[in-house]
Parts: sequence; structure tokens; C-alpha cells
Amino acid sequence: MLHISNTVQIADWEIELSAIRAQGAGGQNVNKVSSAIHLRFDIHRSSLPASYKQRLLQLSDRRISKDGVIVIKAQKFRTQEKNREDALDRLRELLSSAGVRKKPRRPTRPTRSSQKRRMDSKNKHGKTKILRGKVGPGDL
Repeated sequence: MLHISNTVQIADWEIELSAIRAQGAGGQNVNKVSSAIHLRFDIHRSSLPASYKQRLLQLSDRRISKDGVIVIKAQKFRTQEKNREDALDRLRELLSSAGVRKKPRRPTRPTRSSQKRRMDSKNKHGKTKILRGKVGPGDL
């Protein structure tokens, strides 16, 4: 059982874990030991609440396929057990981030004093640029 929040849990049968060989350098060990973990989690078939499913499917995350399947490959550690824990932690983190509802933005207007400060700054900058101009015979 994977606990996402106080009210949301995922059963073990919903998460498909398979051991695969890790990529990259590692000598002879990498060629004969399947220490990496390939995690697959189908969003549509899961027992997650509808709000979680909707937010997950709207995320633009490369780990979520077009079919709504989360694929996580964990190969950071040398042992299969640590990679399994890493994959489950990354899944938990992704699902808990989908559970957080963003606060809606309330449009605000700038205050009158901030508008005045902005305009004063622009006028001052413009006057500085005018002073940089060429000096003519009538300007002396």
C-alpha cells in the first residue's frame, strides 16, 4: 500500500514493477544483474479520486504517456531494493504534487503612488538622455 495523503492510498496491484538491467558504466556487474526498476502506473485504471486523475492528465510531464500511463525508471542505486524505494518515492512525489490545488490568482491594480513613482522615474530617465545630446551654439 502506497500512502499519498491521509485520505488517498494506492494498492500494490495498481503499480507494476519490473526489474531491468541498468544502463551506463558499471563493469561486469551491470551486464549480469537486473538492478534497475521500471515502474508503470495506469492513471485511468487506478483507484485515485477523479480530481487527482484530471490534474495528472493535464500535467505536461514527460513521464506521463499519451495513454495516461506513468513510467518511471529508477537506476540511481546499485541495489534493486533501493531503486524500488526510489521509484515509489518519485511516484508518491508526483501524485502528491497533483493533489495540491493551486490558489486562483486575483487580479490587482497598481496603487496611485506606485504609478506616480513609475512616471517620475521615466521622466527623470528621459531628462538624463536629453542631457546626453549634442550641445549646439544656442545651448551655451
